[in-house]
Amino acid sequence: MSSYNKKTKKAISVLSGGLDSTVATSFYKDNYDIHAITFDYGQRSVESEIHASKKICEKLGFKHSVIALPWLSNLGNSALTSEEKLPLLSMDELDDKELTEDSASKVWVPGRNIVFTAIATSYAEAEDADIIIVGWDKEEANTFPDNSKEFLESFNDMIYIGTKKTVEIKAPAIDLNKKEIVELGKKVDAPLELSYSCYTDNKKHCGICESCLRRKRAFIESEIADPTEYLE
Repeated sequence: MSSYNKKTKKAISVLSGGLDSTVATSFYKDNYDIHAITFDYGQRSVESEIHASKKICEKLGFKHSVIALPWLSNLGNSALTSEEKLPLLSMDELDDKELTEDSASKVWVPGRNIVFTAIATSYAEAEDADIIIVGWDKEEANTFPDNSKEFLESFNDMIYIGTKKTVEIKAPAIDLNKKEIVELGKKVDAPLELSYSCYTDNKKHCGICESCLRRKRAFIESEIADPTEYLE
């Protein structure tokens, strides 16, 4: 398969290789010539994220680039980019507002989506792309404000004013929870089996971090077969 589809419209995708960004990118795969970018910001799971993103792009015929942001891991004290212990929850605690907000604060990377989306905007302008694809969703927005609809609308307002070319951020999962994202992924034939959602860097998902638990629950609730290999 060609590494770069020849379609009329172009898109830049912010692709971590996770469930959300994989489904969001796949939503546009038939209509856009997509250049996916994956960020290396010193996160624990960087090798697995890059590997997953590369495999997804190879399967779907997208151009893929990795952008290193080594300085980002030096800001804050996120458990994703440091030796701090990852917060652990049970499946029954995933909807506990107080516990999940505490968990989110421990893995928060300062300004991460602002930085990623700003860089994607530069790529979009330079490559004459029409849209930027992101995996922001309703479930993540409960504890991560940079996944919210308000954040999406505000960023779109900013780039409308601040760019020479009309570029729009598209987040097809912005009103969806994880269960609905899995269902959308099935509908658009996203390569869910290639995606990687774990906070750790293993060949298999750890099965116990919050990201793994949300992934597990989504497949269980959607009643769609989970292709993920978990250590636990």
